[in-house]
Amino acid sequence: MTLSSASAYEAAAVPDSGDHAIVVGGSMAGLLTARVLIDGYDRVTLLERDPMTDEPVARRGIPQSQHVHVMLEPARIVLNDLFPGYQDEVRDEGALVLDAATELDYFDNGKRLADPASELPMLCASRPLFEQVVRRRVTDSPEIRIRDECQFVDYRSDDDATAVEGVRFRGETGEERTLSADLVVDATGRTSRTHKWLADNGYTSPPTDRVDVDLAYGTVTVDRPSEERRAYFCVPQVGEPKGGVAIPAEGDSWIVTLFGMHGGHPPGDIESYIDFADRLPMSSIADLLRQQEWVSEEVSVYPFPASQWRHYEALDRFPDGLVVTGDAIASFNPIYGQGMSVAALDALQLHHVLSNGAHDIGLRFFDRAETHLEVVWQVAVGGDFQFEETDGPKPFGTDIFNRYLSRLIDTAHDNEQVAEAFYRVLRLEERPTSLFHPRIAARVLLPS
Repeated sequence: MTLSSASAYEAAAVPDSGDHAIVVGGSMAGLLTARVLIDGYDRVTLLERDPMTDEPVARRGIPQSQHVHVMLEPARIVLNDLFPGYQDEVRDEGALVLDAATELDYFDNGKRLADPASELPMLCASRPLFEQVVRRRVTDSPEIRIRDECQFVDYRSDDDATAVEGVRFRGETGEERTLSADLVVDATGRTSRTHKWLADNGYTSPPTDRVDVDLAYGTVTVDRPSEERRAYFCVPQVGEPKGGVAIPAEGDSWIVTLFGMHGGHPPGDIESYIDFADRLPMSSIADLLRQQEWVSEEVSVYPFPASQWRHYEALDRFPDGLVVTGDAIASFNPIYGQGMSVAALDALQLHHVLSNGAHDIGLRFFDRAETHLEVVWQVAVGGDFQFEETDGPKPFGTDIFNRYLSRLIDTAHDNEQVAEAFYRVLRLEERPTSLFHPRIAARVLLPS
């Protein structure tokens, strides 16, 4: 499933599902889940281990939040549906809406892609700002209570663990407490322990795909003249798995992230960081770093060893009253910018599951989530397997698809229709198979 095939959000479609739901984890996935749940539950409690403020600051539990985050079209659309006026509110805080068709320089296979004729809106801001506005809107909902500085300990279940009935957690005093609920949602990210809990309680743990990419990325913020709005993206190349991205953000700034896979990591000291940018085949990012005043005093470096997908949809048995979402199911190489859109699509799928009742909610949600996770996995992991050092289970047909894609990108350097088709796949608006549509394939395979 992509945005083009997703059914729209409709709050009135959700029947009464229960009295109380708990969401564990207060990142974007957890916040969006809490918002969706109030359509069916009288009360929702969100437990978060970090202190939560109304300021757009990076949190300890999301160390990668300082780096470039891209709001692809599914996230932009879903967030505006869940929180009417969200885009305007973020813009009021300094975010920008670019036309990626004309204001994004996307450099791949040695050249910049052509400008598509159709408008491609792209909402640009820092991850903390995106999250701050969502958190503010969630906090404004009287049905939702956020309890921060609460450490999840374990699930509470019935005697034979056929149903989860709540959670045990420690508050800021360290005292262990219990909280009962009709539904518990695990949105704790990559550190989720649900798969281990299943194994310890007589269930099968989900099979897991792991694709090792040995990625690290480093980020700084530099000043941006207010009239400058361009974004830049330099894609890693075969034989040189390094790249970079710069997006305009609030506060008249550019957020610049350099990244490298398979050992070619950006350094943490400023001089070497700029030298790393100089070695990219696109000069624009290095020019920003040399010409603009730096806001950052140091380079923030973050490792990402591997993409992983825990295949909960493969399970035949799963406890009632429990759902897993967000990075706790699947996390992807962040250079593709899919994380917030996956969280949004997860929330949308949970909404549609609740529209058909709360019975077997976990297994039904996992089946629906697979439809978009499969697409995202194909885009991200397929791209990672351009590099022979990438290790893990390779999706069927990846090598053939990558050869076709390389030729398509070469065509997109000068063909606006092919460039637009490629962008819409990257933006999770269309499936990768759309690139084989006859009007696109003819331009790729039979160029004039």
